[in-house]
Amino acid sequence: MRILIAEDEKSLNRILVKQFTRAGYSVDSCFDGESVFDYLAGAGYDAIVLDVMMPKLSGFEVLEKMRKSGNDTPVIFLTAKSEIEDKVYGLDSGANDYLTKPFSFEELAARVRMITRKSTGNSTNIYTVGDLTVNLKSREVTRGGKNIELSSKEYAILECLVRNAGTVMSREKIENSVWNYDYAGGTNVIDVYIRYLRKKIDDDFDVKLIHTVRGAGYVLKTQ
Repeated sequence: MRILIAEDEKSLNRILVKQFTRAGYSVDSCFDGESVFDYLAGAGYDAIVLDVMMPKLSGFEVLEKMRKSGNDTPVIFLTAKSEIEDKVYGLDSGANDYLTKPFSFEELAARVRMITRKSTGNSTNIYTVGDLTVNLKSREVTRGGKNIELSSKEYAILECLVRNAGTVMSREKIENSVWNYDYAGGTNVIDVYIRYLRKKIDDDFDVKLIHTVRGAGYVLKTQ
């Protein structure tokens, strides 16, 4: 998944970027509310971790502007404020969740998984397509009961496909989901990783799950 962290406390921002990156996420970050829209203009995100008290635009103002523009990216607020009125205001403004500082990274990561599950209509961390199973929490992948070992980028691309199973994903969409703004490669790298995935996911099975849609991209489906 690709997430955006908007947090003006630089040390916390750096820690969150490091922790989410270590957990396998593609992460972008910024330190003020206005910068959020610079990132949103250039990429789509699976979730946004949004601090409430930020310079230029507060988290509340950012969320209000997002929702008015039709952007429904899942948002979880981070704030030092614990008053019920602030939580109610944030949730009523369109936030998907609310976490009060201080917090554990494990809880934040679990809440991010929860809001992204809801956005895809999945009720658990486990996604299945045919006999392929992907556990987003443990990052375990099995097919036909056989464990499949994937590199971090192979897993990230498979997660993108399984979260959008049945939907054709262009190379650009996959790239935007897996790499952050620091990436300077080309879309042909997606084709390379798809070949790697096919060797591990499809080659030993009669039913192929990763399909090429000529001129459009790739789709994960049983037929």
